[in-house]
Amino acid sequence: MNRQDELFLIKSIAERLNKETTLNNMLQGVLEQLLELTGLKAGWIFLTGPGRSFELAASSHLPQALSCEDRRYMRTGGCYCLNQCFDGSLTEASNIIECKRIEDAIEQKRGDIGGITHHASVPLKSGTETFGLLNVASPAKKTFSSEELMILESVSLQIGTAWERIRLAEREKDSLVLEERNRLARDLHDSVNQQLFSIMFTAKGLERNVTDPAVSTGLKEVHTMTKEALAQMKTLIWQLRPDSIPEGLQRRITAYGKEQDLHVSCRTIPAQLPPHVQNGFWKIAREALNNIRKHAGTREAEVTLDETKEQYIMTITDRGKGFPEGQADSGCLGLISMRERAVLLNGLMSIESTPGIGTSITVTAGKEENEYG
Repeated sequence: MNRQDELFLIKSIAERLNKETTLNNMLQGVLEQLLELTGLKAGWIFLTGPGRSFELAASSHLPQALSCEDRRYMRTGGCYCLNQCFDGSLTEASNIIECKRIEDAIEQKRGDIGGITHHASVPLKSGTETFGLLNVASPAKKTFSSEELMILESVSLQIGTAWERIRLAEREKDSLVLEERNRLARDLHDSVNQQLFSIMFTAKGLERNVTDPAVSTGLKEVHTMTKEALAQMKTLIWQLRPDSIPEGLQRRITAYGKEQDLHVSCRTIPAQLPPHVQNGFWKIAREALNNIRKHAGTREAEVTLDETKEQYIMTITDRGKGFPEGQADSGCLGLISMRERAVLLNGLMSIESTPGIGTSITVTAGKEENEYG
């Protein structure tokens, strides 16, 4: 590649990066354009996270052995390049790293490797923070020239700048959304909430002063429906609150229980849950407490937070009506949502319930300490 071609490549990618406003589109788009302009065959981008976690954020023209089963073997397990990235030993474009994922694919006979055995690896950085890894490869290519590595380094720096720009824009957007949510919650509390209170107590007062049984029955229904609407409004206001939990999960759960006219005892063993686990557990607990209020026939609940070496555990128990075996898998939207949130925490949710005895929900969240070979 001559100097003019290099400048054209850098300019084209810069123009592409400047147009993108979402992280996934930016990574996929720049990867495809990089391969097209350099003539390389395949590429993939990992984003790295805490606890040696990672995700496959973009890929293009992967061979059959790597793309099979919806790229399952690219999304899980470990490899040499990620190990070096996590260990801090991969600081610049590297020439060249043998691909452990290809080696595993050959050993397990997963399909055609497309002639790819090695790849170049380039850490993606923003300032001093490494946030990902760019890998590119071509059939039978075992060596990248210093000029090729320099181009890859230049592209990685551009990706880092675009990543920081998009991240700042998303933070600003989140801040605006949070401000609007807080405003809406205040408006609901100050207007609709107060009006419902007034209707409920007015109906109760009128009920005491009427003698017509039909009118009295109607006022009782108004009082009951308004009380239920008020409880639902409180739930909505709580759901509009920010996802961050500065007061701690235990206080958030017990306070929400009070709002729902529930007495919730909460026992916490872990000293501190990671923020994403707190958020996930909070949303699951909120849905569970809503279900207790609506269906369990009890105003008592117990929440226990525990941990083992591999995972965090939350258990929510009530001694209410319970329900027959199998009913937990009946397709209830709330339960489906709770299970999905548990999966997002790299965990599971299980339900045990006995009619007349009560219900216990157990949720786990993985500590995401993956092993890399």
